[in-house]
Amino acid sequence: MQTALPTSRRRFLRQGVRLTAASSMIMAGMTAPGMAANRSAPPASSGKALPQTAHYVLHNVVLEEGFGRDGDEIVETKTARYDITLRDGRFHQISPAGQGDRSLPFWDAQGALLLPSTQDMHIHLDKTFYGGPWQAPRPRKGKTIMDMIAREQVLIPQLLPTSQARAEGLIALLNAMGTTRARSHCNIDPVSGLQSLEHLQAALANHPDFPCEIVAFPQHGLLHSQVDGLMREAMQSGVQYVGGLDPTHVDGEMEKSLDAMFQIALDYQRGVDIHLHETSAAGVQAIRYMIKTVQNNPSLRGKVTLSHGFALATLQGAELDKMIADLAEQQFSIASTLPIGKLTMPVPQLQAAGVNVMTGTDSVIDHWSPFGTGSMLEKANLYAQLYGGSDEFSLSRALAIATDGVLPLSASGERQWPRIGDSANMMLVEASCSAEAVARISPVIASFSRGKPQFVRQQV
Repeated sequence: MQTALPTSRRRFLRQGVRLTAASSMIMAGMTAPGMAANRSAPPASSGKALPQTAHYVLHNVVLEEGFGRDGDEIVETKTARYDITLRDGRFHQISPAGQGDRSLPFWDAQGALLLPSTQDMHIHLDKTFYGGPWQAPRPRKGKTIMDMIAREQVLIPQLLPTSQARAEGLIALLNAMGTTRARSHCNIDPVSGLQSLEHLQAALANHPDFPCEIVAFPQHGLLHSQVDGLMREAMQSGVQYVGGLDPTHVDGEMEKSLDAMFQIALDYQRGVDIHLHETSAAGVQAIRYMIKTVQNNPSLRGKVTLSHGFALATLQGAELDKMIADLAEQQFSIASTLPIGKLTMPVPQLQAAGVNVMTGTDSVIDHWSPFGTGSMLEKANLYAQLYGGSDEFSLSRALAIATDGVLPLSASGERQWPRIGDSANMMLVEASCSAEAVARISPVIASFSRGKPQFVRQQV
């Protein structure tokens, strides 16, 4: 097997271009240069190339079987090898290794671990430096969010000509990291109008096996940039979520800004996903106002996501408990990017109360941050580090933050995934178990969306 994806930024960018090209050619039934001795794909039944068919077998796949204990302590994850039959995008049969249907096209996984594919629930596919020349963000010291918005107004026209191609490059990168589903925010602003959205929709149309919800995101402020009309046009084009941004610090009128955002959602019967970075009292007040709005409009219940929601990290004790209880009652979701900084989000408390907590990679090399790698396993690793999960059991549970709660084993150690009939959204990973995959951010060998291969790592 080849080594893990490189960490050098220059090599990382080159690797992204190579992975994009390779993934595209694989899906077209071809091989990339260096992946085989000749340009002809081997026969589907040879086991050397993933079959391009709806009914096939993966041989020698490792599945988790249960936990091993030393007394009362979980100290290991037990595994075994299986032959997995896929049919029409679902798990059709799970047999001990060597007992799978030998009449079907097959691919030998050679002992790779099968895990649920990851889901990136907060990313910006529409604006990125990825796929272009390296450039770091400009210094942020002393800069406000309004300064960043002004910078973006200059950058967006420069990014638009390549935004579709770069979005497709990012999709290929996400596939290579094991991600097969996303929720992407997309700029709706006076500079780009609806062009960023049109380019993103075109990119997604070229990747029908990469389901992606779109959030119409008024990055320059819903009121500040006067984009209510554009937001409504975005809804008419099929966008799934109404976005928002820091209603006090950007729009300057918290209630009016939030009312405008929610009114669009109510008018078009859509969900809401708002960027809320505010850590002052204004952020807490905004969350309380949103909870009250949902209470008064029951059709919004279960349809509102707080992205970031840093104000929650400023609360403690009874005040935090009350806020979390209210969020749970109105079925809010939290999309936390799990930042490392002075504030630590109360993610375990939110989860314990039944609040749906998601995460995402956010920026992948743009003017906000240079650190995005596209890896959701990396986010699971960060979750484990932030919240003290260094033992076998805790590491295995940390994977859930990246897979929308899907885990191979239940808390009691019974296999619960995959099951016959489940949609085959999965990845093969170079690891012995989930705990190792999270702790080591193990390399992804292949990813599949509804049984269709989206990425296969080059083999030597």
